[in-house]
Amino acid sequence: MAIFGTTKKEKEAKRVGQTRARKLASGIAHEIIRAPWFSEKALIATEKGVYTFSVPARASKADIAGALKEIYKVAPRKIRIVNLPAKRKAMRTRRGVGTRAARRKAYVYLKAGDTIQFA
Repeated sequence: MAIFGTTKKEKEAKRVGQTRARKLASGIAHEIIRAPWFSEKALIATEKGVYTFSVPARASKADIAGALKEIYKVAPRKIRIVNLPAKRKAMRTRRGVGTRAARRKAYVYLKAGDTIQFA
């Protein structure tokens, strides 16, 4: 029995029905989803329904979900974002050390049966 008349099951049903995809301005979706991330780990994860994309630092989960709906016509189940820091790398010549740029990637989990075709 709940104090204010809603049960826990009703609250869960309301939460599941919500969508977080944000409606984007026209043409901005390709700025949010820059490119698919093709690494060995990312390609193995695509078999399980997890797709990885390169995204800008200002992109939120709602922006990414809206861009995926616009570009690929799929609704994500879950989105995880990872910030990759800049790294110092030795250059091949005698110039010393350079810095590789900081990057950000998004892991997009799709519902069972949904797929994204890149080619």
